[in-house]
Amino acid sequence: MRRTVYIFTIGAVLFTLGSCKSDKSSTAAADSVNRVKDITQNTMARGTLGVKISDAEFATKAASDGMVEVEWSKIASESAVNPQLKYFARMIIRDYGKINKELASIAGKKNITLPLTLDDENEKKSIELNEKSRADFDKAYTEAIAKKNKKVFELMQQEAKDGKDADVKAFAAKNVSVVQSHLNMINVIHDSLK
Repeated sequence: MRRTVYIFTIGAVLFTLGSCKSDKSSTAAADSVNRVKDITQNTMARGTLGVKISDAEFATKAASDGMVEVEWSKIASESAVNPQLKYFARMIIRDYGKINKELASIAGKKNITLPLTLDDENEKKSIELNEKSRADFDKAYTEAIAKKNKKVFELMQQEAKDGKDADVKAFAAKNVSVVQSHLNMINVIHDSLK
């Protein structure tokens, strides 16, 4: 019986991953694996998800957005002309390094699969940012990172309010103020570049 459930579980995971077309994101693939873990009763086969699926989806989105913020900010630390923007980019790299590490630790304890790469849309934006001239870079990065910060802030706020798992909820509550400070800072920089 265990062997049958194990084979079914592995098959379901492979089917789920295989059904994620190449245009799907790493985040979607991680969410799919988490959904399979959520319905799998055989902990010997795959392990069960240690949180509600809504908390796992938050974690995959937060991890994906954290990777994006770091990636874009690495580009900005090299390409930005504005010294405030360079400082901001270094701060994002430092802060999200800590945030991403903390989230990965929680995910490991809760058996949450996180994305390992940028999704297609954000990878495309990284390429676009890399191709910008120094004269055009600051505006493009500022607009992109401000939009991403707003999304992350709203995501953290929602999880801090409605999260089901105490550890995941506490993570969001702890980091919402950090993300708020990033959002405030990038909005000031954005306004100064107009």
